[in-house]
Amino acid sequence: MHFKLLVVFVEDTKTDQVMKAAREAGATGATVITNARGEGVKKTKTFFGLSLETQRDVLLFITEEHLSRKILETIAEVAGFDEAPGRGIAIQLDVEDAVGVAHQIQTLTNVVEEEI
Repeated sequence: MHFKLLVVFVEDTKTDQVMKAAREAGATGATVITNARGEGVKKTKTFFGLSLETQRDVLLFITEEHLSRKILETIAEVAGFDEAPGRGIAIQLDVEDAVGVAHQIQTLTNVVEEEI
């Protein structure tokens, strides 16, 4: 079985919505890293030296390769990445090897067989 790593940078107010939608699309779980900060094309404004940017979370999903694109597109839609700048981004990377996922392989095998 081959896996992809989805790395999602999303506004912290959207984290729960993204997690729920990703699970419905086939994700089996994620790791959430809170309090991330980013900067896009335009530098964020400040007020007396205090940043006015929204807080971000980083979500890490290890997904089965046949499900990854659907999950990625679902995340982008729910988070509204293409609606306005600064909403967040998601990327997909190949996973060369993974340990600690043996308990998920049987469940994923059944799901992937149904999808294919």
